[in-house]
Amino acid sequence: MTLTRKSGCKINLLLNILGKRADGFHELETVLQPVPLSDELSFARAGTGVQLTCNVPELPTDANNLVVRAAEAFLEAAAIREGVKLHLEKRIPVAAGLGGGSGNAAATLLGLNELFGGPLSAEQLHRLAATLGSDVPFFLQDKPAIATGRGERVTPVEPFSALRGASVLLIHPGFGISTAWAYQQLGRFPASLSGTQGRADKLVALLRNPDLRAAGNAFYNSLEAPALHKYPLLALFQELLRDEGAAAVLMSGSGSTTFALTESSGKSNALKERFVTKFGPSSWIVEVSLG
Repeated sequence: MTLTRKSGCKINLLLNILGKRADGFHELETVLQPVPLSDELSFARAGTGVQLTCNVPELPTDANNLVVRAAEAFLEAAAIREGVKLHLEKRIPVAAGLGGGSGNAAATLLGLNELFGGPLSAEQLHRLAATLGSDVPFFLQDKPAIATGRGERVTPVEPFSALRGASVLLIHPGFGISTAWAYQQLGRFPASLSGTQGRADKLVALLRNPDLRAAGNAFYNSLEAPALHKYPLLALFQELLRDEGAAAVLMSGSGSTTFALTESSGKSNALKERFVTKFGPSSWIVEVSLG
C-alpha cells in the first residue's frame, strides 16, 4: 500500500517578535495564512528504518531533512519496528519563509499515522510536531491561525473575510535566508526585537471585515529589519508592488519570499506582469488564488 499526501505552505500576515526568552528562543505572536500550493509526499511500509528519496538532488535525504526526523520520531513514539519508504516531490522553494519544510514534517506525521492505522492521538502528534520546529504544529490543521509562544501554540481561526476572492503573488528572488541568521541579527534592531504585544488580535479583527486594504496597513514582520538591511533588493520589490497597487505587501517569515495580496486574480496577474517587466523573470514567481 502506498499513501500520498499533499504538503502545503503558508504566509505570515504578521510576525511580531516580543523578546528573547531564557531558553534561547524568541517569544512571538504571528498570524498564519495557508496558501494552496503544495509539495507531495508518498509513504509505504518497507524494510527497516527510514528511506527518503526526493526529486531535488540538492536536498539531503538523511536526518538533515525534517521529513526523516519526523518519520523517525513517529516510529519511535508509536513503538513501530517496521520501516518506511518515503518520496518527497518538492515544488515549494527552500529557505523561503513559506514553511515548506515544516509542512513536509507535519505531512509526514499525519501520513504515517494514517498508514499505520492511527496509533497516535492528535495531542501526541502535536507534541511531536512541536519538538520538530516552531511552525510544524500549524500544518497539522488547515485553517488560518494565531500562533504564540515560539510559534508552537496554535489557535485556529475561521477564514478571513478580507481574503475572500483575494489572490497572492509569491516572489522568491533565487536566494534563501537562514531563519537562524535572521533571529541572530535582531539584536542590532531593538525595535524589532521588542514588539508591542496585541498586534495579532488587532490584525485578525481587521481581517474579519471585507476591507483588505485597511487590514493590509496592519501587516508587520519583525524579521524584515535585518533581511531588508542585508538584501536591499527585497525593499525594491516591495516598493514596486505597493506603487503598482497591491493591497498588502510583506516578507513572509524569515524570508526571502515577498508576497503581495490583491483583491482578485486579474489584479494579481497584472501585478506579476509589471513586476517581470521591471525586474526580469525571477527564479520563482507564482500567483495563487486564496478562494
